[in-house]
Amino acid sequence: GVFMQEQALADVRVLDFTHYVAGPYCTKLLADYGADVMKVERPGVGDGARLMGPFPKDEPNIEKSGLFLHLNTNKRSLTLDLKRPEARDIVLTLVRDVDIVVESFRPGTMESFGLGYESLRNAHDDVILTSISNFGQTGPYKDYKSSDIMTYGMGGEMYSTGLEDREPLKLAENVVLYQAGAVASVATMGALFASRLQAVGQHVDVSIMETQVGTIDRRMSMLLAYQYNGEISRRGALATGIGYPTGVYLCADGYIQVNGGGSYFKRVVEMMGRPPELEDPTWFEPESQYNSDLAQIFHEYFIPWCLERTKREIWAAAQKSRVLSAPLNTIEELVEDQHFNERDAFADISHPEAGRLLYPGRPFIMGESPWSVRRPAPLLGQHTDDILSSVGYNAECVSHLHRDGVV
Repeated sequence: GVFMQEQALADVRVLDFTHYVAGPYCTKLLADYGADVMKVERPGVGDGARLMGPFPKDEPNIEKSGLFLHLNTNKRSLTLDLKRPEARDIVLTLVRDVDIVVESFRPGTMESFGLGYESLRNAHDDVILTSISNFGQTGPYKDYKSSDIMTYGMGGEMYSTGLEDREPLKLAENVVLYQAGAVASVATMGALFASRLQAVGQHVDVSIMETQVGTIDRRMSMLLAYQYNGEISRRGALATGIGYPTGVYLCADGYIQVNGGGSYFKRVVEMMGRPPELEDPTWFEPESQYNSDLAQIFHEYFIPWCLERTKREIWAAAQKSRVLSAPLNTIEELVEDQHFNERDAFADISHPEAGRLLYPGRPFIMGESPWSVRRPAPLLGQHTDDILSSVGYNAECVSHLHRDGVV
């Protein structure tokens, strides 16, 4: 017979109280690599991401939100009205059989349901509770509401992004939330290792704000500049870099990003086929890279050169001459890209309501433990009855719970 590779997290069981983006991305990573994730949703309404779209034909439908379908692959859905005492009993029964509980409510919410860390621990001694919130479980801001752009602004990143004489800018949507979800899944796996090694559970506190502040990118140099000489970094053009050409340039079929200033300039001239206008040794003196008049003359040659070529042609020439460059892809171009397709970076998934769609695939490859979509994102409450009967609730009892609006 054929040996089926076991998924890395096949023996891990998770009870998931997360919604929207950060928490569901955390539990998706666990589910896609094999964990059994039971997602708890509000009866009749479900995870708020179900209403966020995008929707096929722009027709809102809680079973067809692209965002929800992407973030909830491989999970089972159980509906529970957590304000009801019967729901608390069900959760505490389920907790006995799981390794991990993940939640993304406002701090204190799980306690208000009678499901705080202490209650969960009484039901299952070494359970892990991972809490994902805007500002963490403690501190003066713990109850503040926030969103992706607000976290981005508070983290100091926006202040230095954009043009100097314009308002600050934010990078792409929800980057911070996906980053927090990824950090939360790493933190959760760390706690799982500790619990298996030392037989001790723990409460993991993930602050979306802190995962953002803790990203060591250009803010690290900003932080050092501030500590060393009190300098507050100013905003500069988005494509900051030394010299020219640096930035996003229009070409025959779209845009290309080129970082060819400083020591790369010689390579740029080579990439352009060494035009006679750029043969003068003056071009290659280091200080010429800071000369705005020369920059202007150079661009009179470079801009038309780009406009005569497609982004793929410029990119190929740049890579050949070892110049930092990349095309600005549309989503269509990304989906058709030969490299990503050869590596199976997209997943073709069929869903009973939304039909067949292409989704972002696995974020990394494990040589012996496959990523796979065992089931598409669940319909709201699709697995409620199965899950309840698996922990001893008989059919009569389950129909009572339905009738009373508990599930």
